[in-house]
Amino acid sequence: MEKKKNKLVTLKKNKEFTFVYHRGKSCATRRMVLVYFKNKYGGLRSGFSVSKKVGGAVVRNKVRRRMKECMREILKTHPDTSHASLVFVARETLGDASYAELSRDMRYLLKKAGLLTERSQKDGAAH
Repeated sequence: MEKKKNKLVTLKKNKEFTFVYHRGKSCATRRMVLVYFKNKYGGLRSGFSVSKKVGGAVVRNKVRRRMKECMREILKTHPDTSHASLVFVARETLGDASYAELSRDMRYLLKKAGLLTERSQKDGAAH
């Protein structure tokens, strides 16, 4: 059961992304945008959008893999995240960003959106 809690669950269907875009709220950094919709149940589900503006197919897939891995890392260190549907949208500058910058931006956006609980923030800072 513990593994399911930390597992990355992704949005796959176009209607799931569209629902979050239309009903959700957003916050942004220079490198990415987070669109989120808080639920009362259902766990944390993430979607990752990388447009052709970021680069060719190789660059886009690399960025998407990095974003997913960063989210997995966040779920490991913050297992008590809220129930929400998230969509991370990469901006053009994300293709040149390091993994550390990507991770810092994702954590900042999740905290800004109020999706990381106080307890998990304190625990995450100790690691």
